[in-house]
Amino acid sequence: MASGPKREAGSDLAERAGPTDISDPLIRTEARKAFVWIGMAALLALTVFLSQSLLVIFGGIVFGALIDGGAQVLRKVVPLPRGVCVVLVLLLAMLFLLWVGRFAGSQIALQAAELPSTIESQFRHGLSWLRAHGIQPRITDLRGMAQEAVGGIGQVTRVVGGLIGVFTTLFLILVLGIYFALEPRLYRRGVGWMLPIERRDHFEATVAIMGQALRRLLFGRLIGMIVEGLFTWAMLQFYGVPMAALLGLITGLLAFLPNIGAPISGMIMILVGFSGGYEMGLYTIFVYVLIHLIDGYLIVPMIARKTVDLPPALVLAAQLIMGVLFGLLGLALADPLVAMIKIWLEREADRNGRGTPGDAGKTTATPPADPA
Repeated sequence: MASGPKREAGSDLAERAGPTDISDPLIRTEARKAFVWIGMAALLALTVFLSQSLLVIFGGIVFGALIDGGAQVLRKVVPLPRGVCVVLVLLLAMLFLLWVGRFAGSQIALQAAELPSTIESQFRHGLSWLRAHGIQPRITDLRGMAQEAVGGIGQVTRVVGGLIGVFTTLFLILVLGIYFALEPRLYRRGVGWMLPIERRDHFEATVAIMGQALRRLLFGRLIGMIVEGLFTWAMLQFYGVPMAALLGLITGLLAFLPNIGAPISGMIMILVGFSGGYEMGLYTIFVYVLIHLIDGYLIVPMIARKTVDLPPALVLAAQLIMGVLFGLLGLALADPLVAMIKIWLEREADRNGRGTPGDAGKTTATPPADPA
């Protein structure tokens, strides 16, 4: 008999308004807007706090796209499963690195030991030339500039590695890239599942376009690195420039950084060239100009036609900002990041211009077929 009143009291309590219930519809609407803005601010703060970790994850995506591109090229030659092709690409890359270390490692190591003394000697010759022409730079000023530069570089490098170190960061990028390359659909579907149903088709198409553009961008960048490195080594070796193999390696590696890598590698090459005389120095200037004419008028336009055509000033600005914020890692990933942001903005503008979200999902361009 006592259960009836208890049930009624329980039902009344369930229907009774709580302290968080808002009866006024205007206040309820404004409260929802406030919660949305608070959530956006919290998400922005969390993104800033986790920016270095997010950049490492993006580095893993970039490395995974590079592996995936190699696996797709291999599958066109040998019809093997995707996982087998990924493993073969990693094995081939490892064998190439072992070959380089076995046949050229000792020579490059010896040349790398000679490079600092050569640059220092040329620096002293430059000071002597300035003094001979009436320019008297003060050593204290030069030392102060050098200390500031070294201090800035050290600070930026610490930002890159964080507490876990640069090598651990690179290891995480390699591991993440392998996982992303082995099962890209798993992670793509996981992110798409968190989106509203009407946006999933648009997301799948956008990610497919981004992946294709990123693979082509990295493949073109890799071709440019190989061409510039080998061409530099061959041209310098032909004339007998010292440390030709090391200079070719430096030029090839720095070719991954557009707009910034070329002046650095060129300055090192020219300094080493003038250590062998004025004729050799002029020859290294000729080699530098020839290499970057080929890169600027042949390789870069070919890459731009197949990928996202980025304005050089935009890429340089992104590199400066990312380099200051995240150091060498941000500098290396600035170009792919800007390319992906540009594709995303173009896709969103196209979607908004076509009409309703449902119509946009039906009328978007067909994404490239995923071979996975």
